[in-house]
Amino acid sequence: MKILRVGILVATVYLFLALEFAGGYLIDRDVVAIEGEPSSSSSSSSAATYSNDLINEVKKECSITLKSASELRIEDSRAFSIKEELFFVNGDWEQDVGDSPILPFDDHELSSNSSRAPLRLVSFWITDVDRSHRSKKSVFVSGLLTMGITVDGMFLEKPYEGSHQLEIWPGHTRLSISFQGVYSESNQNGGERVLCLLGNTMLPSRESDHANPWQWVKNLNYNQPPLLQDDRILLVLRYPTTFSLTHRLIQGRMTSLNPKSNAKHFDEVHIASQLGKAAHYEFGSEKIVAKSCNPYPYQDGFLNGSIEIYKGTGFCRILEESIGQAFTVVPNWKCNSTDDFCSRLGPFTVDEEIRASDGSFKDVKLYIQDIKCEQTSVQETSSARVAAVFRAVSPLENQYTAERRSGPSNMTLAAEGIWKSSSGQLCMAGCLGTGDSEGSECKSRICLYIPTSFSIKQRSIVLGSFFSLKTDNISFFPLAFEKLVQPTELWNYFKTANPYYSYSKIDLAGVILEKNEPFSFRSVIKKSLLQFPKLEDAESYLVSLSVLSEDLTLHVSAHPDPFPKSRSPRVDLQMEILSLGPLFGRYWSSQNSSSTEDKVPYRTKAVYTERQLLVNVSAQLSFPGKAYSNFSVIFLEGLYDLQVGKMYLVGCRDIRASWKILFESMDLEAGLDCLIEVVISYPPTTDRWLVDPTAKISISSQRNEDDPLHFDSIKLETFPILYRQQREDILSRRGIEGILRVLTLSLAISCILSQLFYIDHNVDSVAYVSLVMLGVQAVGYSLPLITGAEAVFKRAASKSTEVSTYNLERSQWIHVVDYAVKLLVMVSFLLTLRLLQKIDSHPLRKLYYVGITIVRLLPHLYDYTRSPSPNPYFVDEYEFVNPNWDFYSKFGDVAIPLSAVLLAIVVYIQQRWGYEKLSQSLRLGQCKLLPSSSKAYERLPSNPTEAELVSGVNGTSRHDKENDDED
Repeated sequence: MKILRVGILVATVYLFLALEFAGGYLIDRDVVAIEGEPSSSSSSSSAATYSNDLINEVKKECSITLKSASELRIEDSRAFSIKEELFFVNGDWEQDVGDSPILPFDDHELSSNSSRAPLRLVSFWITDVDRSHRSKKSVFVSGLLTMGITVDGMFLEKPYEGSHQLEIWPGHTRLSISFQGVYSESNQNGGERVLCLLGNTMLPSRESDHANPWQWVKNLNYNQPPLLQDDRILLVLRYPTTFSLTHRLIQGRMTSLNPKSNAKHFDEVHIASQLGKAAHYEFGSEKIVAKSCNPYPYQDGFLNGSIEIYKGTGFCRILEESIGQAFTVVPNWKCNSTDDFCSRLGPFTVDEEIRASDGSFKDVKLYIQDIKCEQTSVQETSSARVAAVFRAVSPLENQYTAERRSGPSNMTLAAEGIWKSSSGQLCMAGCLGTGDSEGSECKSRICLYIPTSFSIKQRSIVLGSFFSLKTDNISFFPLAFEKLVQPTELWNYFKTANPYYSYSKIDLAGVILEKNEPFSFRSVIKKSLLQFPKLEDAESYLVSLSVLSEDLTLHVSAHPDPFPKSRSPRVDLQMEILSLGPLFGRYWSSQNSSSTEDKVPYRTKAVYTERQLLVNVSAQLSFPGKAYSNFSVIFLEGLYDLQVGKMYLVGCRDIRASWKILFESMDLEAGLDCLIEVVISYPPTTDRWLVDPTAKISISSQRNEDDPLHFDSIKLETFPILYRQQREDILSRRGIEGILRVLTLSLAISCILSQLFYIDHNVDSVAYVSLVMLGVQAVGYSLPLITGAEAVFKRAASKSTEVSTYNLERSQWIHVVDYAVKLLVMVSFLLTLRLLQKIDSHPLRKLYYVGITIVRLLPHLYDYTRSPSPNPYFVDEYEFVNPNWDFYSKFGDVAIPLSAVLLAIVVYIQQRWGYEKLSQSLRLGQCKLLPSSSKAYERLPSNPTEAELVSGVNGTSRHDKENDDED
């Protein structure tokens, strides 16, 4: 009996093991899991399926990788977090030179003079992790790789399932490949996470001519490209187990398992990228950082006290928020050495375009990517550890694409360093390109600061420099970079600090004022009659300054002044007010309220002294685009005259000339050309119908004409601008015009009712009434009901609705007015239909056509008398509907009312005299202007009396009498 029990037990164990084997448990615990029927509890965790053939193929092709794999611990969650950690986008790929390229590229639509080189980008995502079947050393995964050649495109988004595997059009080629394989980990190379995958896709077919394998691309055969099914693609990707300064590179190779004689074979592809946002970074390169930053802080010239540096607890937050935009590279204006040395872009390897700039680095940008910042505070001191990647971008490269690239190159610098609140300096060690585990390429030092003091020569919210660590043979001149401050961004940076602006050019601005504002009768009239942007009553003085700075800010297009005969392209300009008086940036009570006077309400004075009418101001004038390439940005500082609406400013230009010219120009101030005068005239805020609502800008150089930095004077006139109060007026016009529509529609209804009552009490009247006229009026009332358009005040309402805001739309009384207008339009429409129904040779009462005429006059009188504020949201490219160029102008507001009055007079004459009398009166010699009326269509009165059949005199007399008494 015991033997029977033992036999049953042994049979049960074998049966259980057999079921486990059939269910896909581990066939080789050191290699892979075998596919089988997953259990119900785990079937939902894996979307992909893995066939036995695939498993055997993976075991064969990935044997070397799996043999070197270390054990995956059960408690280790990294194996199942790879879906979120091991993806990368916009990495770089290159292919070995051979006879078998993998992708074609169509460049026939690229301009012949374009020197922008196409980019070879690659992105990869883990799409599935098979948690139900794993071994001690590996786990099955699925992935998707997309690679391509593109000029301006990117591969940020994962292609959706079922999308085309090959996309090709001029300037763009993309191939998507699906992969399945295993994930493992290795202790080699300081620790690696490895993906070994087999791919399947439709490869573009090459032609037999090795010198021209993509002939079908040149024939523009995009719709049906020749494709070959290929499932013999091997991809091996290697990631560092822990990302650090010297271990941050993602490397991969993709090879074809087909023989070279096979048409599907392609030369080996190499892939490179760096850590992404989700990757964990480990700070641990103290020795390399100490080599660059010991002793700390490094004395680079910024710590001499001339610039205040941020030392607060929000360093990491400010640094992370400031990297969203490109940094400007400062020219080597202090360099005095060989041309090769002074033209170098710091530690980066330059291309021909950058070298051709001769040290000016025009349009060269710098991006900070993948920043990692950890800040700690102990009592009153604070410190931070920072890691980032600096990427230099050539002018030829698409900057939007470059910012999102992840591939390492000689234009990237991986960095790690320390920041301490004692000095406010961020000192970092920089490693060029792909680097190595020993840090032999870490030959640069980066010093970075966040200033809190600003001036006309210091406009950077973040500034820094690259230095060479070599002391005996310096490889490059220190390269400076900066990010210019934007007033609207200050509140986001300095939430606890108080930045300030130091004025230094006010005396020079006073000289410009005296030179450009001589005494004249015109200036006296201007000061007495017109008002310009000025300080208004507000909660505090700083609030009043902040409101004024909004009015003085310009974001508008302009044209040369005077306007050229040939239509020249418009110029976009932006002028940001950086500071106004003691106010820096904009006023936010929680940030820049520093004194008790900020809580005291500000009230304007009736009389100001001459000095009180002048306010210190600093601004930043920029010209996006290529219209004024030498004036990419001008820093301004000077005086604003509240009484005449003019700014008198000293300008400092960020010039981009060769390093030789910059070095020989001894009168530069911090590398800036400050011998510039700028005068800006603002339009008045009142009586705008007397003066064009445009601003005028004058820029002139004070250098001699033979000076290489001299430029011809520039005079610009902006398109019409709006001030803050006028923008608020536009928003409130909808309510005002709604009330006017209610009043005018009510007047129209009264006129129609009066005509209906008149008809009821004058049943025997005869005259001519135009049914077409009433029909047109009925259609006019029906269109707003059908289309939703505004009634009566069409033009004014359209402008108001275009600039409606959320608060305006939410206003309840505006909705009430709108509903009242719709109701009155409906009543007017129904009454007009009733009038059409009751007209039976009845005359129009004077009150009707006079009242309706007045209704039609009111909108144009309103348009003519109101302030001619232009619509800032109007796109003036649509010149055929430009309200300033066609029918919708002051001419229309005059011509249409005159025409309406003329028509009213004509109707009155027609109603008063009748057709026969008009036809007898309107003659030109013996020729009648009106034909005789047809007796066949003369309407006879219903139920004629005998007296009326004998003579029509009584009827005519009665009609005349009624016409006399109709009022």
